[in-house]
Amino acid sequence: MDAPTKPRGCTSFKVRQLSRRLSQHYDAEVSRSGLKTTQYSLLSHLARLGPSRPVDLAGELKMTPSTLSRNLQPLIAAGWIAQGAGADARSRLVQLTEAGEAKRREALAHWKTAQQKLNALLGVERVLALHLLIDESLELLGADDQACELD
Repeated sequence: MDAPTKPRGCTSFKVRQLSRRLSQHYDAEVSRSGLKTTQYSLLSHLARLGPSRPVDLAGELKMTPSTLSRNLQPLIAAGWIAQGAGADARSRLVQLTEAGEAKRREALAHWKTAQQKLNALLGVERVLALHLLIDESLELLGADDQACELD
């Protein structure tokens, strides 16, 4: 069978389809910790960054401050993130609590399992090729964010 000479179908749809399947794969494993993958990512970024202003954290995560605020609320309610005063009366900081760090470590084990299962399903060579293709595509599209280092 000859390789196609031009792309067939909608690239956006294909990427979204892959993204949904990957999210389902990771969510199924990470949810065993009681977290959604997005919550684990938020805890991991805070662990890496340390106490942060929500606006800075939103920028780091490439999300709007209002979306971040909605995502932070259940983590604050669970006691995994603390919200406190910032440098002046108008600012505030969010930071990981000890319980949040313990929850992040618990979820990390599940995230690693999901990654290992994906490597086994797709093959390490294909995963490496996918990472390279994504990184190159993001660079060509002018995106400046890199893959998340969650561990």
